[in-house]
Amino acid sequence: MTLTEIPTKPFLDQKPGTSGLRKKVTVFQQPNYVENFVQSIFDSVEGRQGATLVVGGDGRFFNREVVQTVLKMAAANGFARILIGQCGLLSTPAASCLIRKYKAIGGVILSASHNPGGPDGDFGIKFNVSHGGPAPETFTDAVFKRTQTISSYHIHRASDIDLDVLGETRLGSTVVEVVDSVADYAELMETLVDFDKIAALFASGFRMRFDALSAVTGPYAKAILEGQLGAPAGTVANGEPKPDFGGHHPDPNPVHAHDLMELMLGPNAPDFGAASDGDGDRNMIVAPGLFVTPSDSLAILTAYAHLAPGYAKGLAGVARSMPTSRAADRVAAKLGIRAFETPTGWKFFANLLDAGLVTLCGEESAGTGSNHIREKDGLWAVLLWLNILAELKKPADQVVREHWATYGRDYYARHDYEEIETARADALMAHLRAASPSLPDKTFGGLTVEACDDFAYTDPVDGSLTPQQGIRILFKEDARAVFRLSGTGTSGATLRVYLERFEPDPSRHDLSREDALASVAEAAEAIAQITTHTGRSTPSVIT
Repeated sequence: MTLTEIPTKPFLDQKPGTSGLRKKVTVFQQPNYVENFVQSIFDSVEGRQGATLVVGGDGRFFNREVVQTVLKMAAANGFARILIGQCGLLSTPAASCLIRKYKAIGGVILSASHNPGGPDGDFGIKFNVSHGGPAPETFTDAVFKRTQTISSYHIHRASDIDLDVLGETRLGSTVVEVVDSVADYAELMETLVDFDKIAALFASGFRMRFDALSAVTGPYAKAILEGQLGAPAGTVANGEPKPDFGGHHPDPNPVHAHDLMELMLGPNAPDFGAASDGDGDRNMIVAPGLFVTPSDSLAILTAYAHLAPGYAKGLAGVARSMPTSRAADRVAAKLGIRAFETPTGWKFFANLLDAGLVTLCGEESAGTGSNHIREKDGLWAVLLWLNILAELKKPADQVVREHWATYGRDYYARHDYEEIETARADALMAHLRAASPSLPDKTFGGLTVEACDDFAYTDPVDGSLTPQQGIRILFKEDARAVFRLSGTGTSGATLRVYLERFEPDPSRHDLSREDALASVAEAAEAIAQITTHTGRSTPSVIT
């Protein structure tokens, strides 16, 4: 084994975000591309000499090869100890758990989240810092700056580590330990939810289906749901992680988790349905005959979290991303706790969690979490739901409907226009910004504009300002439309349009979502001229 310094040159033309760098697999397969980015990360980690590092990924195509590269480079860059998930696997929440438990300096997580996998799919690399959450912009700025000047990278030329066998080995003076990917995470879950109560629920004949979409949550769900909690074998579907996710698009929504939706909306639906995404940080909840929006799920968890032992003392507060519906705000008001509205991005929640200002947080894009880690956590949300159902002894659909009866229903939908030409998407947003000052008191689709703004956030913890986070159109009829561009794809731009309307009248809580939001959708089209700007008459995906 030799320690080698390999000459290289600047390479990156795009600044990575807090979700890391995401590109097509073929881009990462270019000579030195992975090595350059990893070295740029390591060069930006202060205090790495003698520190502990966590490494793992979601098992997508190219995961094993990149894991080996990261291990050899980490050893060459002075890390004293590396914890790697068995088979190279770690869900994102499990990686956050390990970073926090073993006081690691951070973790390299290999994932493109909910994006498709396979040889023609996507790949990603991100760095989580010592609190277990995504790196802040100061760090990603430093990484990007380093990619512009990098001239060499360091790597040990050594045989590959056996990722399938638990135990320790060495790369030079660095200890590499292959750990059980599930064990520490499962141990943490036992401190938060009542495993005995949930086990008794399953023993009573309760049936559920968890669709892991052939992604990384499968081993966690099988070990905890079927292994520790006694759910019948077969409760977890598509539980084996596959490099191409078995052909699934591992995004837990009604479109991509269509098999689960068909089951849960059919005549023989089990009592509860759930799914998770590529790296295990997102979740979808489905009651028999009823899809539970992530916004409603966050609100319901906020209302009932105190039933689980980890939250028995109550919540400090709740935070939601700006596009997420205001359902959780209504619960917070009744509980007398603070509610925060942040930009999209888990780093904003992490600041609030670290400061003790909130206990739960969530995004409309199916990410929900709490102060137990600094990432969203798909399986945790499912377990908390199960704990609540075990305590309430009510069917999941009844819990949802009673929640609406108490707080009112926020009808909600997200329309995604994917892979739009970036210039077209930018032109639409520029049009909205220019038009916004003249919109108040005008009527569109039967709705009258009350106010509009380009959402800006001042962080209550560090005072930082984050501007231009999405155009909000607020209507006098207690409705709103939100427009923002997403950076989670790898080609073009994704325009997300969020439609919301509050309905306090229980007699109108069984409207179809399309009918309830028809006027909001009409107003959004009239204001933004979506068809004209994008060339699309319908969204790519509606969730």
